[in-house]
Amino acid sequence: MKYIKEAFDHNWVAPLGPNVDNFEKVLADYTGVKHVAALSSGTAAIHLALILLGVKPGDEVIASNFTFSATINPIVYLGATPVLVDSEPGTWNMDPGLLEQAILGRRASASAAPSLKLWSVSDKASADKAEHRVKAIIVVYLYGMPANLDEIMAIANKYEIPVIEDAAEALGSRYKGKPVGSTGKFGVLSFNGNKIITTSGGGALISDDGKLIARARFLATQARDKAPHYQHSHIGYNYRMSNVLAGIGLGQMEVIDKRVEQRRNNFNFYKKNLGGIEGLSFLEEPDESYFSNYWLTTILIDPVKAGKTREDLQTALEKENIESRHLWKPMHQQPVFSSCPAYLNGTSDELFAKGLCLPSGSNMSDKDRMRVLNAIIKFLTK
Repeated sequence: MKYIKEAFDHNWVAPLGPNVDNFEKVLADYTGVKHVAALSSGTAAIHLALILLGVKPGDEVIASNFTFSATINPIVYLGATPVLVDSEPGTWNMDPGLLEQAILGRRASASAAPSLKLWSVSDKASADKAEHRVKAIIVVYLYGMPANLDEIMAIANKYEIPVIEDAAEALGSRYKGKPVGSTGKFGVLSFNGNKIITTSGGGALISDDGKLIARARFLATQARDKAPHYQHSHIGYNYRMSNVLAGIGLGQMEVIDKRVEQRRNNFNFYKKNLGGIEGLSFLEEPDESYFSNYWLTTILIDPVKAGKTREDLQTALEKENIESRHLWKPMHQQPVFSSCPAYLNGTSDELFAKGLCLPSGSNMSDKDRMRVLNAIIKFLTK
C-alpha cells in the first residue's frame, strides 16, 4: 500500500514511473541478471523474446510439450511452428535426449512446416532449409521445478540455438545455486494472480544483454521513435507494466523468501505425511542440484498400486469442499496444437493421466493442511 499510495500521490498512474524502475532493479538483483523489462504478462515476455531472436513465419521454435498454452501461443502469434518435446520422468521438464532428437529431426527434414488452423507458411519459408528454421528453444520449469539445465544448455550451445527459460512458475527456484531464468539468452517471469508473488497481472523479461532488453522496452511501449512528434518506424506493443502494479510487485518482493518457504513447507508437510502410501508419489527435487520453490505440490496416483484413480481422489476432495486440479494437459493433446511436430516418449501422457495438484497456497494454515491431509488419508485408506 505504501508504494501504491506513493504512485497516486505523485500522479504516476501510468505504464512508466519510479515503481517500475525500482521493481526492475529489485528483480535484477534477486535473479542475478543485469537487465529487466517489467511487462504486462509473462506471455508478452515470451512474445518479445521471440521477436528479438528474429522468429518469423516459417521458422520453428522447440518448446516443452508439458506446459500451459501461454508458453506456446506466442510462437503462433509470429507465424512460426511449435515443435513439441516431451518430458523426462525425474523433473517432468524437457527431456534433453528428445531435445537433441528434435533438433536433428528438424534439420533432417526438408518438408514444409505443417500448417495449423491459425496461420499459413509462405512459399519462401517452405523453400528454406530445415536447419535454418529452429530459431529458439523454450524450456519450462514446471510447477517451480528446475529442468536438467546443464544438459539442455550443452545441447543448445552445441547447435547454437538460443534458450528462453520460461520461469513463470519458478521465481525463487535455483539450479546448482543459480536462480532460474538467468542462464539462457532470456528468462521469463510471471506475476499473474496465481503465482508465488503477484502484481495481479504482469510479467518480466530478463537478460544479461542490455541492448536486447532496451529493445524490448522500446517495442513494449508501442515502438515510439525518439522524435518531437508521434513517429513509428516499427510495429510496437502495449506491453509495459503500470507504475501502480509495479508498486504491488515491490511490496511482494519484500516477502518473496517467505513465500518460497511457505510453499516448500506445504510440500514437506504433504511428503512427510503421505510419502509412505502405496501408489502415491510426488514431483520432488531429483538431487541437491535442484532447489524448487514448490509453487504447487503435485502428486501422481498409480491406480494399480493405490486401487484408486486420480479422478476418484479429486471427486472425494470436492465432496469435502477442497479444490484440486489436474496437471496441465500436454500440448500435443490440445486440439489447436495437435498437428504440430512432436517428439514424444509417453511421459507427459502418463503424468496427465495420473497427476493432481494439491492445495498449495502460501496462506494455508496448519489447520488447513490437516483438513486436506485427513481427507486424502480417509479416502485412500478406506
